[in-house]
Order: sequence, then structure tokens, then C-alpha cells
Amino acid sequence: MSMEDLAPAPAPANLPELSVSELSAQLKRTVEDRFALVRVRGELTGAKRHSSGHLYFALKDAEAVLDGVAWRNVAGRLRFRPEDGLEVVVTGRLTTYPGRSKYQVVAESIEPAGAGALMALLEERKRKLAAEGLFAQERKRPLPFLPAVIGVVTSPTGAVIRDILHRLADRFPRHVLVWPVAVQGEGAAEQVARAIRGFNAIPEGGPVPRPDLLIVARGGGSLEDLWAFNEEVVVRAAAGSEIPLISAVGHETDTTLIDFASDRRAPTPTAAAEMAVPVRAELLDRVEDLGARARQAARRLLAERDTRLEGLARGLRHPRSLIEAAELRLDDLSDRLPRALLGLIGERNARLATAAAGLRPQVLTGEIRQKAERLELMAQRLSPAVGRRLDQLAQRLVTPAKLLEALSYQGVLARGFAVVRRDGALVAAAAAVHPGDALEIEFADGRVQALAGGDGPRRRGRKAEGPPPEQGTLI
Repeated sequence: MSMEDLAPAPAPANLPELSVSELSAQLKRTVEDRFALVRVRGELTGAKRHSSGHLYFALKDAEAVLDGVAWRNVAGRLRFRPEDGLEVVVTGRLTTYPGRSKYQVVAESIEPAGAGALMALLEERKRKLAAEGLFAQERKRPLPFLPAVIGVVTSPTGAVIRDILHRLADRFPRHVLVWPVAVQGEGAAEQVARAIRGFNAIPEGGPVPRPDLLIVARGGGSLEDLWAFNEEVVVRAAAGSEIPLISAVGHETDTTLIDFASDRRAPTPTAAAEMAVPVRAELLDRVEDLGARARQAARRLLAERDTRLEGLARGLRHPRSLIEAAELRLDDLSDRLPRALLGLIGERNARLATAAAGLRPQVLTGEIRQKAERLELMAQRLSPAVGRRLDQLAQRLVTPAKLLEALSYQGVLARGFAVVRRDGALVAAAAAVHPGDALEIEFADGRVQALAGGDGPRRRGRKAEGPPPEQGTLI
């Protein structure tokens, strides 16, 4: 065979020549006209929601892959979360993308394959219960920080309860009560609801401890497997629970109606155990850290107070200066005190002499003697009780007598003073004495005769000649 035989046949001369854009446009019109409305069933893969809100995905089966897109208005109306591996039915139209020589389906709706009726029922039930306020945020209560007893509603034979117990033991061991229920199949919803109500019915202080927290848990599964947790009886029991409740049904991507009615939703049963209790080691570390911070704050406060005290102390006078001022004042007062005392004593002596001049102790003594005799006579006549009273009165009279005797001029003489008389009359002033007068001076122990000498009394206002007599001090 020659090379001419292998050469391609020449193109017909009447075949029109198209540009790439023209051919792509014709192909686009042909595909969109031919497949204006299609329903395609396949498995989702590469599902990704763009920041613009559009949803990009691909449908595949055993032999082919079809790209797809749901614009923002369609993607926002989806009643489920598109996930890889989920079999869906996409209704839409085919179109091409000339820029990359690709074709794709533009989705008008996306529904789970075989679960369309269940999804519609689920959405209707969700709207109904939400309208009753069972999903309201204000109904949800905070979880206890460290519950003493945790109630778990789940299957006793599955891996879920083992995961929860293992996680609690790792973080912070607690007392766990398990209420065994069926989590799938006929009657499962009623069992779960009865378990929630049963835990709430346990009285405080009874033989069985009342849980502080409830966990409703189940592993992952299909929509049909998890349907028991979408039943109204379970949702209403969860919403009416007085004990805070964590919903841990399915995997992170699974959503059931109990999740909306519970106080908290956990993506997995293990995550529910992590929500239930803190980490004991972390709490100990936090307590130690807070203690260290408290000690550091106390030291810093003391340092600040010391600094402030030093600053205030610099503005104060030295205590020695205060003491020195007080010492100076004390010395001044000490010097003034003797003079003040001597002046006071002189004044009081003059007043005493004046008062003593008019007193006659003999008269008082005689009168006291007469009164005493009369009292003695009356005491003999009166009863012993009156006599005792008179004795008391007599004792009260003795005290003034002693006082009068102490204030008499004899008492004054005993303290070093003297009485001057002339011709038996008391001489009270020096002006009354003339040179050559015969005087009688009475002391405490007797009287002496004296003769007045000199040139008479000193005139007022004239300074006395010679030094004054030396006068002592009381201090």
C-alpha cells in the first residue's frame, strides 16, 4: 500500500468553514434545545458552595460524570445539606460552557433520591413545631458546669455508650445512669420519649439519684434509620424536659428534629461527652494558675502600697522635730510654773488670812460642845435606832469641825505665819505701825514682844532700797 492510499480524503468543497466560537454557539443551542428539561439521578461528588451562594457539584454513576451548578436562588431553597456520597435527583436543563468545551446541568431543584416524601414530611413537621415555639432559643437552658449524675438514653449494646463512658472517664469521671432504648425501628420513638420523661420523674433525694444532665445519643445512619428522632413524641419530650438535654444523634452531617428541641446539639456522641464535663486536669491547672495570679496580684498590691507609703512619709515632718517642739514648750511651762504657783499661794494666803480674821474657834468649839451635850441627852432618851442615826450625824459634824480647825489661824501659824497685835488689837497692815510702837507677835508655839523701828511704812510707788528678802520655791 502506497502513501497516497493512506492520505485522508479531501473535504467536500461545499462544507462551510466555522470558527471555534460559531461551532460552540451552535453546539450550545443544539444541547439546550434538545435537553431543555431533564431529570438526572446520580451520586453527589465535589459539592461546594461558593462565597457568591452558588452551589457547584458533579453527578456520577459507575461509568460517567456530569458537572452541575445550582444558582444562588435555587441553592438557598434546598431543604437539606448537599454532601458527597448522597444520591440525589436533579431536575434542570443541560447547557454547555464554550470556554472549556464542557457541558453541565443547571439545576432547578435537587432532592434526595427515594426520600422526597420523607423530606417533605420532615420539613412540614419542622415548620409546625417551630410555630409552636418548641425550637425557640429562649427555651434553651445552660448546661451545668460539672454535673454529678449524667443520664444517657441510648442502646446499651452499641458503640455509642462505650464511646461516651470512655470519654467521660478520660475527662472527668461522673456517675452515669443508662436508660436502654431501641434507637431504630418500630416503637423506638416511644421508648426514647418514655426514657426522657422517666429521668425527669426521678425525685430529688430518692434511692436513685436524679440526673443533672441528659444525653440522647445514637450513631449515624440514613434518613430512615434516624427517623425515630424526628417523631413528634420525641421532640415534645425533649422540649418539655426540666433537665438540660444534649442531642447527639447521628454524625456531624445528620440533622434531626430533636436537635432543634434540645438545649445543645452535639455533632457526635463523643462530642456530647466533651460538652457534658470539663477536663479535670485543665481545671486543676486553671486553679493553680488563678492561685499564682492571685499571689502575684497581692505582692504587686503590697509593693504599690509600700511605694505610696514611702511617698506619703516623705511629706511628713520627722517625729524628732515634733518632740523637740514639745520639749521646748515643756521647758517654758516648767519655768513659768513655780512663779505661777507662788503667786497663787500668795493670793490664797491673803484670802485665808482675811477669812480667818473673822473666825472664832472658841465660839464654834463651845457651840459644838453644847450641841454635843444636847445630842447626848437626846440620844439617851431616844431609841437605839435614833441613837445610831444621831451618831451618824455627829460624825458628819466632826468633819466640818476638823475643817474649821484646819482653817483657823492657829493652823496657819503652824505653817510658819505669825499674828501681830498692838495693845491687844490685831494689826492687819504695815501702814498702821509707827516707829516705837510696842508690838506683840504670836507664833504657833508662843508669843514674843517686839518694838517697831525704822522710819515708818514705805510710801506706795517708791522702789524699796536694798535687795528683797530671798523667797524660796515650791518646785
